[in-house]
Amino acid sequence: MTSWKTFQRCLTLACELLRYSVQPTASETRPRCFRRTAGAAYHWIEMRTKMRIMGFRGSVIKPLNEEAAAELGAELLGEAIIFIIGGGCMVLEYSRQAINSRRKEEELAQNINNLQTQLGELALATETLDAQIREVNRLLLSLPAAPNTK
Repeated sequence: MTSWKTFQRCLTLACELLRYSVQPTASETRPRCFRRTAGAAYHWIEMRTKMRIMGFRGSVIKPLNEEAAAELGAELLGEAIIFIIGGGCMVLEYSRQAINSRRKEEELAQNINNLQTQLGELALATETLDAQIREVNRLLLSLPAAPNTK
């Protein structure tokens, strides 16, 4: 149990470090055209949705400048990485809980089987003792009665 808590703390620390370091990494490692395209696409989708919600159906959406699109793309990339890591952690935690639950169910089933086996053995022992008591009573009744001497 202690090792799992240590693992969780290390994972939390790693996620925090990744969150603080991902934006510079994302903006430096991905090609600028990818960041710009992703940022521009996100801006276009976001603005189009907002315009439709407000009732402006045919409005023209002004594109972002290259620097703003690259910045937005880098931010989206960083958030996507954090989201993927968080989702992976959730999947791992779910599978760990499922394994623990399955193990507990198996232990419970084993305990129930053991108790049923013991119950059967006790029932057999009770029947054996009941047969022995009947035999002793039969033998006592078959003995001749002792004479009363008064």
